[in-house]
Amino acid sequence: MNLDERSSTLLQALRHDLSNWQLWAARAVVIGFAALAGLTVVALTWLTERAFGLFEQLHSVVAWAPLVWTPLCTAAIVWVMRRYAMGASGSGIPQVMAAMDGSVAPEQRHLFVSLKLTLSKMALTSCGLLGGLSLGREGPSVQIAAGVMHHARRYLPANAPVSHNGLLMAGGAAGIAAAFNTPLGGIMFAIEELSRRPEQRNTGLLLAAIVLSGLMAVSVYGNATYFGVIRVDQLSLALLWPGLLVALACGLAGGLFARVLLLSVRGSSADWFSRWRQSSPVAFAAACGLVVAVIGLVSHDSTFGTGYHHSRSLLEGGGETTPLYTLLKFLATWITAWSGVPGGIFAPALSIGGSLGNDVAQLTHYANAPTLIALGMAGFLAAVTQAPLTAFIIVMEMVDGHALVLSLMATALVASGVSRLLSAPLYQAMAHLQLQRLPQHKPPT
Repeated sequence: MNLDERSSTLLQALRHDLSNWQLWAARAVVIGFAALAGLTVVALTWLTERAFGLFEQLHSVVAWAPLVWTPLCTAAIVWVMRRYAMGASGSGIPQVMAAMDGSVAPEQRHLFVSLKLTLSKMALTSCGLLGGLSLGREGPSVQIAAGVMHHARRYLPANAPVSHNGLLMAGGAAGIAAAFNTPLGGIMFAIEELSRRPEQRNTGLLLAAIVLSGLMAVSVYGNATYFGVIRVDQLSLALLWPGLLVALACGLAGGLFARVLLLSVRGSSADWFSRWRQSSPVAFAAACGLVVAVIGLVSHDSTFGTGYHHSRSLLEGGGETTPLYTLLKFLATWITAWSGVPGGIFAPALSIGGSLGNDVAQLTHYANAPTLIALGMAGFLAAVTQAPLTAFIIVMEMVDGHALVLSLMATALVASGVSRLLSAPLYQAMAHLQLQRLPQHKPPT
């Protein structure tokens, strides 16, 4: 084919593209709803920050208030959720994965993602932080943004080249991108956790939607990463032993966390707590809230909320912590999730991992603690989620410079590998639990 023939073919394709109004209408709808999904996550961020701020104000006025307020909030959240929005429970990521499952009929997707669940998730997650519970907003952001993007299907032309799963994937990834201000992390999350069809991974329109959603957060909060900028010193072989210790510790702790969380949420064991959770979920939630309140008071308030402030103070070198924080935050996050309230584990996992990295820095007398804190964040998140590339990229986008990139990647891969020896992939297993809510659903073999 000569140059003239190629030019003619290109002009014909361009003319056809420009004259196809349905294609442009579909693009406009997807881009418009992507911007709306990003703004919805921004609204969730504002709500949760204000809610936790109110909790801190109450606690500063009445020191013992969490012993009453936190159990009441936890019980009220579970009661409302079970009565009006059962699909809003837990993280939100398993719901999106379940909605993308081939066994789910189109008319059943509203059980997992919808505008109703989006609004319910926003309100209930904010109430969880209003009660001081140890949870994050990143997992809920996935379900919230996916619900907004999935609603776009109603406005697409009949022959639009965008599938239900494509919208759900873009929405879920947009939630991560907007929550952490990490567009690359959102794209990798779509590939590693949500994508089921290879052709979806190269859809430029959906990738543009993910990036645009992340830009909505930038437009409101500025071009700042979740924990600020992690600055590391020049690396040397002195990092090898402490770094390996962080990777192994995070793999073991993260795998244990995922295993314990799965066992408790499934409720398949015959222990007294599981039976109580099944027979009296609201009373059980109140008891969990009381335990979280006691842990918070014992930890001098450091385990309340997402753990964001504690992690940031550690990275900035102004925070003081003890090895007990890692254990207490671990317990508070697990018990919060066990109670059944809506809420994610990304931010608490980053806090636990960062604290574990700081513990190793103190144990080995490593001079540059922020380096091991960053490795701990990536390692523990990778171990809990068994999504090492997503964890590595989310933390990588917080690091100033590229000196730590290979170390972050190695830590995430090692920790994820160790975790797989202890637990099944967390979100896949929890997605199977969500699928059991379908009428006459047969669990996968």
